[in-house]
Amino acid sequence: MLIFDKKVELIKHLQLQRGKNSTVGFVPTMGALHRGHLSLLEKSLANNKITVISIFVNPTQFNNPDDLLKYPRTLERDVEKIKTISDSIVVYAPTVDDIYEGKTQSNHYNFDGLENQMEGKFRPGHFDGVGTVVQRLFEIVQPNTAYFGEKDFQQLQIVKKLVEIEKIPVKIIGCPIFREANGLAMSSRNERLTANERQQASIIFKTIQQAKLLFGTKSAKEVAEFVNKTFLNHPIFELEYFEIADEATLLRCIRKNKNKKYRAFIAVFVNKIRLIDTISLN
Repeated sequence: MLIFDKKVELIKHLQLQRGKNSTVGFVPTMGALHRGHLSLLEKSLANNKITVISIFVNPTQFNNPDDLLKYPRTLERDVEKIKTISDSIVVYAPTVDDIYEGKTQSNHYNFDGLENQMEGKFRPGHFDGVGTVVQRLFEIVQPNTAYFGEKDFQQLQIVKKLVEIEKIPVKIIGCPIFREANGLAMSSRNERLTANERQQASIIFKTIQQAKLLFGTKSAKEVAEFVNKTFLNHPIFELEYFEIADEATLLRCIRKNKNKKYRAFIAVFVNKIRLIDTISLN
């Protein structure tokens, strides 16, 4: 398995490997890999001659310095997990300087308002950081296709918009959420939960499943009231937000329209560890 920490060496290697009809699949991650990440790699391997994964904890998308400091960094363990899928996967694990070249700051983007909803309201500058690092990684790897999990559905929509506005020649594929046995969406942050917290966090998925059922007969406002009451009865959790939004625009649903696709979004704190989840309501 080849592991690069310098973009110059990675670019040179990929240039030599690209054949006339070969394609490059790319899976950008921040490491602490789980089964969901590995499923993205499997999709890429099935459809591309070359698969690249990046492992980089991007500082510009963290508005909370403490969260950046505590974010799990497990490169050796990640590499061992990747090897269980294939030895042919190329790993790019750069330093901050290799990505940002001494200027660790974000570009500013206009994502047509997608950046102002949900995560954007509570994490100022987050999507500028996401856009900046994804654009830089695309410039380095130059993939034909890139794979992102639907757990970060807002991020997925942002990346699709980034590709559109910056005219980047890459196809973005959204892939299903992988869940733990109790329904908790797999996330690198789950590693920071105690065994008891991890088990009790099943309430997040159970609640949005119930919200989906209620949305068939209730208004978005009534469903939101149900979710808020549910978490008030579980003091270990702090509900940051629950919203039902149009999948395309991410604007909050005020009145249901049968011609639109809706999705529920939720963010919850468990002992200062932030967990997000989402579910399609159609």
